[in-house]
Amino acid sequence: MADRLDDQDIGRRLARVDDLLERVEGAPGPTAGAALEAVRLLTEVYGEALARVLDAAGPSLGGRLAEDELIGHLLVLHGLHPDGVERRVTRALDGLRPALREHGGEVELAGVAEGVATVRLTAEGCRSTAAALEQAVREAVLAIAPELSEVRRLPDAAGPPAFVPLSALARPAAATGGPG
Repeated sequence: MADRLDDQDIGRRLARVDDLLERVEGAPGPTAGAALEAVRLLTEVYGEALARVLDAAGPSLGGRLAEDELIGHLLVLHGLHPDGVERRVTRALDGLRPALREHGGEVELAGVAEGVATVRLTAEGCRSTAAALEQAVREAVLAIAPELSEVRRLPDAAGPPAFVPLSALARPAAATGGPG
């Protein structure tokens, strides 16, 4: 059996594929077009092979296969994933929720439309904490639903908490009836 690839190896190879495809797309002449068509046809054949594996595996094993990040991405790429995008995004948010709560955050899916997931994210603390939580949500959602182009955060209904300097809270002595 061939050596297995870990997630870092897969990431490096996918990045290399992207680089090579960009070079091929930018190359002049019919050879570039033929190379891109070969990649497209090979992808279609591999997609059909994956569909046949899922047919033979049945729903239980197919569901377990879909939970693997790499296989899940391939299933999405070929339109074969057993779960719809909203269900996958909800599952990603459910998995992220405990970590968000540890940092004073809460998240829920508001909806998915036209390739964009919209979330309600509340976060206590400073803006950098809120930005970090928002980035974590974005990464988790796009990892499980790569067909989405964006994750948008709905604005907070109450808006950010106002900063009130402590000196503004102290009442002047004349207003309190104390000694002046």
